[in-house]
Amino acid sequence: MTHRQRLPTRRRSEIVSFQHDGVKYVGRVARFGDGRIAEIFLDAGKVGTSAHILAKDAAVVLSVALQYGAPLEVIEAALSQELDGTLRGPIGMLLQLVQEGES
Repeated sequence: MTHRQRLPTRRRSEIVSFQHDGVKYVGRVARFGDGRIAEIFLDAGKVGTSAHILAKDAAVVLSVALQYGAPLEVIEAALSQELDGTLRGPIGMLLQLVQEGES
């Protein structure tokens, strides 16, 4: 079994706010020392709503996958996409916004 790559106790993170399907999201992205995305946090709408719970759970699953070595490109390819390759959901939108900020 692959071991989880631990994150430093103190780490820089980026905050991104956006709207998707009428819901306001706030995401935070932290990185490994080499710059790869290591974890995300995603809050949506009112606490306790389905959108809020789904966003938080999806972010946790993505973070665990990344820390156990799943390539981000593989995860992105598995997410829901438009015909032009644009990622459809809030996790995909957050990842695209962060990557656009890198270039």
